[in-house]
Amino acid sequence: MKENRISFDDILVKLKISVLNEMQQSFLEAASSGRDIILLSPTGSGKTLAFLLSVLQQLDIESGKTQALIITPSRELTQQIEMVFKKMSTGCKVTSCYGGHLRETEENNLKEAPALIIGTPGRLADHIRRGNIITASISTLVLDEFDKSVELGFEEEMSFIIGSLPAVQHRWLTSATDALETPDYIGLNNPVKLSFLKEEQTKPERLDIKTVRSPEKDKINTLFKLICYLGSRPTIVFCNHRESVERISSLLKEKGISNLFYHGAMDQRERDAALSKFRNGSTALLITTDLAARGLDIPHIRYIIHYHLPDTESGFIHRNGRTARMEASGTAIIILSPEEVIPSYIVDETTIQLPDTEVLPEKPKWTTLFIGAGKKDKVNKIDIVGFLSKKGELKKEDIGLIDVKDYFSFVAVRKTKASHVLHLVKNEKIKNKKVKIEVAK
Repeated sequence: MKENRISFDDILVKLKISVLNEMQQSFLEAASSGRDIILLSPTGSGKTLAFLLSVLQQLDIESGKTQALIITPSRELTQQIEMVFKKMSTGCKVTSCYGGHLRETEENNLKEAPALIIGTPGRLADHIRRGNIITASISTLVLDEFDKSVELGFEEEMSFIIGSLPAVQHRWLTSATDALETPDYIGLNNPVKLSFLKEEQTKPERLDIKTVRSPEKDKINTLFKLICYLGSRPTIVFCNHRESVERISSLLKEKGISNLFYHGAMDQRERDAALSKFRNGSTALLITTDLAARGLDIPHIRYIIHYHLPDTESGFIHRNGRTARMEASGTAIIILSPEEVIPSYIVDETTIQLPDTEVLPEKPKWTTLFIGAGKKDKVNKIDIVGFLSKKGELKKEDIGLIDVKDYFSFVAVRKTKASHVLHLVKNEKIKNKKVKIEVAK
């Protein structure tokens, strides 16, 4: 174990966590023993903190070299892990690498070797081939949600990456399901398997599973009635195809239901905007593909709606993992067309009878503003609150969640105040710089 400047107790205080759970303690003990690890634990159970604390144990803060690499299947999961690590305030440099934004930005960040690199397989492989990542000193490798990376077809890139790491001593794999053989190219050496999955993992204790019957093959009218019945609680609707996502989003808007869509063909700014709006309450309804089934840290999601059933049991588990997280409760609802049947792995479901009349859900009280400045412009949340309070004449309770990215930011403001704020700040500067400020698209 390396000497570190910051104690785990200090980190837990910064993260507002009083004590590690059983899974996290077990992972730390196994990692300290030097063993390779396969960790199986439900979504939302705290795997990220478990392996980040263990990575920190292995880092030599003074080395100035890249010592740990975390591979993830999605940009969002990469960003989420980076955010948690930065909140830990370790004094160690971290850089994330993923598609959808400029590679040159990452190249600049890699010039001074980060202690920890987090990224998606395609972008990491690209940087290694270009010589931007020096792999000789990387001793710790984490494959987070490794089964999803294999499922998405990243085996060739992962095999190349792992084959480019000559000094790896610790290999740690995590997953929320036990449905996949571990590929040989990962190079596990007598791993310890830590399983915190319950036998009936399709239905966590705090998750209710319900079904709704659609009288028609096209389920859109049933979905509309269901959303009216559920009201304005945070809800994710899962579909199997991007085209379905956009079609359903459009049809619901025509019927007066505020919503956003989210899928892999959107560019990074569009994806960031959609997630920020959903997180901050500018919309209560997100229509999405399985891209949103992993890696999204959005608390308090009350309902998961399966507009289409996923292809696999593990897909069902991961979708449902967006709700009933940690100590919260949640409900997963399956919409079935006349010819569809409940899969055998789903048990103890109950049926919802929808009322004949529909009442549109309450409209969101927040709207999201786009601000064309972010971390790289030395702008932070405090700057944005100060700017909107002073120049936009907003009270503290009129400002909601703020999400600061590298080159832009999103901030929720009370919808009734948005037009007035935009009028007041249109010629004002943040940090002595004139930036674009508008309602986020």
